[in-house]
Amino acid sequence: MSSVTYDHVVKRYTADITVVKDMYVEIKDKEFMVLVGPSGCGKSTALRMLAGLESITEGEIRIGDRVVNNVAAKDRDIAMVFQSYALYPHMSVFDNMAFPLQMAHMKKPEIDKRVRSASKILGLDNFLSRKPRALSGGQRQRVALGRAIVRSPKVFLLDEPLSNLDAKLRGQTRIELQKLHRELETTFIYVTHDQVEAMTMGDRIAIMNAGILQQVGTPGEVYDHPANLFVAGFIGTPTMNFVPVTTSDSSAKASGFELKLPKAVPAGKGMLGFRPEALTDKPSDVSTLEMKVDVVERLGSDQFLYGQVGGDAVTARVDPRMKVEPGDTAKLGLDVRGLHLFDAQTETAFF
Repeated sequence: MSSVTYDHVVKRYTADITVVKDMYVEIKDKEFMVLVGPSGCGKSTALRMLAGLESITEGEIRIGDRVVNNVAAKDRDIAMVFQSYALYPHMSVFDNMAFPLQMAHMKKPEIDKRVRSASKILGLDNFLSRKPRALSGGQRQRVALGRAIVRSPKVFLLDEPLSNLDAKLRGQTRIELQKLHRELETTFIYVTHDQVEAMTMGDRIAIMNAGILQQVGTPGEVYDHPANLFVAGFIGTPTMNFVPVTTSDSSAKASGFELKLPKAVPAGKGMLGFRPEALTDKPSDVSTLEMKVDVVERLGSDQFLYGQVGGDAVTARVDPRMKVEPGDTAKLGLDVRGLHLFDAQTETAFF
């Protein structure tokens, strides 16, 4: 079993500096889990504690049924791939991949078998004699992955492994990593600040902010049912629209419109959220917004309108065939099925 459990884990450097706060999450055997959040949120520290590179202040980390708090990093049966490739420049690709097996005093025939098996999976068969300087960034990253694969670990840890690649290579490598996960059938834990990587790669996503785990769920769950204002604003591109409203029973009133809510909520101040795609170019009898358009972005398959609704900034994703120019007033329908309402004080979601 290569499940991983963070059981109320805390990482504290001083009495005033706590970077991971009471983290509890169960990562299933063979799951691809992504830890995502802004820089400084504690996600890399959480990964380093699992790897044995950081001590744990409170709580337990388990790999399978084994508590690893006091187990040396080399004895945890994990492999870690870093943001920097950390390849030995004087060694060939073959020797870079074989190095951890040589350090474990494995026999040469077994080393050769494992390296060639990993190179076949990663498409590196024709590069085994090359030095890292003769490789592209994407190929170097694959060598770093190969060095981890040959060890056949229980858990793969990947700390922002794509951040040094250009946009095209990142897209290609995302696909390769998903294929690799399926082939190896082992547990992957992947850290990134890029929510696009998180949404496209993870079986589940664990979203962190300021050291606190905000929500864990599938990409669809966190996109469609964000637990709070932070998750709603962090997941999705362009970001969700947020409009201050006053609620009364089952209605919400903003500065530029009023609408019926799908369920009754307490009267008071709230924050109405809706994604750009919830706005359409077809006005509705139920909920129509008038947007003063400031900017139009035409991206071929998509068209984004940026403007004001009653003084509140709003973004709409509309049909690219819609005729609209900056300065126009566009009448847009709001799909009430795409509404979210958050408490103004606690920032938690009502729905």
